[in-house]
Amino acid sequence: MQQENPSRTGEFTAIMRAIHQTADEEPKILADPIAPRLVDTTGGDEWLASSLGHPFAKQWRTGFLIRNRYAEDCLAEGVERGLQQYAILGAGLDTFAFRQPPWAKPLSIYEIDHPATQRWKCDRLAAAGIAIPANLTFVSVDFERALLTDALRAANFDFDSKTFCSWLGVTQYLTPDAIRGTLEFVLSLPRSSEIVFSFVLPFEALPKVEAEARAIAAHRSAQAGEPYLTALRAEDVKAQLWEMGFSNVIHLIPEEVHERYLKNRGDGLKARVGEQLVRAIV
Repeated sequence: MQQENPSRTGEFTAIMRAIHQTADEEPKILADPIAPRLVDTTGGDEWLASSLGHPFAKQWRTGFLIRNRYAEDCLAEGVERGLQQYAILGAGLDTFAFRQPPWAKPLSIYEIDHPATQRWKCDRLAAAGIAIPANLTFVSVDFERALLTDALRAANFDFDSKTFCSWLGVTQYLTPDAIRGTLEFVLSLPRSSEIVFSFVLPFEALPKVEAEARAIAAHRSAQAGEPYLTALRAEDVKAQLWEMGFSNVIHLIPEEVHERYLKNRGDGLKARVGEQLVRAIV
């Protein structure tokens, strides 16, 4: 991303979560009363308006919702197993800390992102009158230019505590070396720590309509200074995680997304193929 500008793609993600609160039926895949207070969903700019009118728009929205819902479901399971910290890598306009359920109150939550994006988010929160919860710490870092461990150490992160990490909508903007470096950080955490992260598949693995939508998204991201750098095949992701030494690797396939979150819905929300999720446990 451009060094002095906030993440345009991070804003788009929050807009999709906000639209879900009014455009889609109950029960919500992700109930998020905070997102509508942080973003403009009117479609006033060309990027948003054209995206909302695309035939793939509902699947786009579904993908953004599912990745947060799945990560938060896994986090809840992890807290039951004794996880004490939640690190949101590339947090953008993530809203979990501001709508956290009672079971999350004992957690230490760290939102980790580029300095420009964090300044922009804090300005949005202040303008909306949203208070910073006592258990949230902002950590500024550029994943391509600085060591995550150094930034966390300066923020009093406890490297001896079991930690849950989410890393959503980020890996496509990083180099393979930067991706591996972050996964090695997770592996350095105590046993039972884990990460849920998303990755995008290569163009040739996508259905035609989704490939067209991806091409549009990639072009616009590049224009905003956030070019796509890495696409991954699920088999390669799983093989790398096993090879690195994770004790368990769980790939959430689109069919399971449908069974868990989309079955019997009447609003046309469908799972994406081109962005998928994996859960890796130390």
